[in-house]
Amino acid sequence: MLKLNDELHIFTEINLMLSKSELKFSVAYFLIVAGHLICGLVTELIDFTYITKPAIVSSLLMFFLAQSKDLGKSMRLLMILALLFSLFGDISLMFDNLSSSYFIIGLVSFLLAHIMYILVFLKHRNTSSRPLGFLGLLLLYAISLFFYLKDGLGDMLVPVMVYMIVILGMATSAFLRRKSVNTKSFTWVLIGAILFLVSDSILAIDKFHHALPLSSVSIMLSYALAQYCIVIGILKLKPELR
Repeated sequence: MLKLNDELHIFTEINLMLSKSELKFSVAYFLIVAGHLICGLVTELIDFTYITKPAIVSSLLMFFLAQSKDLGKSMRLLMILALLFSLFGDISLMFDNLSSSYFIIGLVSFLLAHIMYILVFLKHRNTSSRPLGFLGLLLLYAISLFFYLKDGLGDMLVPVMVYMIVILGMATSAFLRRKSVNTKSFTWVLIGAILFLVSDSILAIDKFHHALPLSSVSIMLSYALAQYCIVIGILKLKPELR
């Protein structure tokens, strides 16, 4: 069990990493996320997920709009588009049980969101960086996951392959910001990119291989954290890089 001093130290570290406005938003944001997870687990509340799920990215978008006014116009626009495409993807996936078309729409929406994030991250690419080790680990992970899933992909084989390539590009472009931006911005964004990869991997296994216990919780929690970390990371850019 953590001692009181340890708990205070952890709180202080978090406090130093987040501004007052970010801390206030974080409390509200994770209450929304918690509310969505609870609604998804309680049968009587399941209909409320049609409100709580879009509220997750919607709240992030509103916070980003309020906090990013001094961000460069093109970067701000790309981030807004990434969040809007994500929101549209969230809404589409809520109805994928009605038709496979909704899943395709959701997949395309998130693919576009990842492309927007790639364009944002590459704005601060460290051109001297050679991420061979990181890229090698990503490729090993992606190839292993692909062969694990391929027998269940069917007609979705090509779309999933394309999506995997794009999300690997998103994670790699996040890593390429290393030593080109401040440590806080780099760390937050990279954690977000990796969490996005984790969330999509869980979703893919659950949909194309076998149902996972409490998959809705693990998918949404990792996804909500991913989006949160990326937004906070971009807002942590030093003024001269904005």
